[in-house]
Amino acid sequence: MTTPKTILARILFLLYLGAIAFLCFMHVDKLPDVQKFIFGIPTDKIVHFGMFLPFPILAYLAYDHLTNKLGHAILFAVATLAIGLAIAYVTEYVQGTLPYRSMEMADFKADALALTVSCIFVFIVDVTHLPARKR
Repeated sequence: MTTPKTILARILFLLYLGAIAFLCFMHVDKLPDVQKFIFGIPTDKIVHFGMFLPFPILAYLAYDHLTNKLGHAILFAVATLAIGLAIAYVTEYVQGTLPYRSMEMADFKADALALTVSCIFVFIVDVTHLPARKR
């Protein structure tokens, strides 16, 4: 049974995916100039990290009621990471085909780092909640 909370989480997840698409494919020349580095890290890499960090968390909120065993939690974490990596790669690839954007593997690496960190966090939260779901 789908609860109103699950429906809201899924709508939020879809809105998030739309925001990712907008941010990845918009004209960046319309943005104001910002400092190039924050604590020695390129600002655009921090932005990429921040864009993909919520992906596993929102996926967990939208679809986690499906996991009730350790094996399911592992599968959910691996699938979430794989899907997130695929989305990150496709966005970079498409950017490379646009005349006003470029494909940078360093951006994909920032996305992958964010997805990995967030998937580990979500997996830990998921596993700690498994005993409560078995009841």
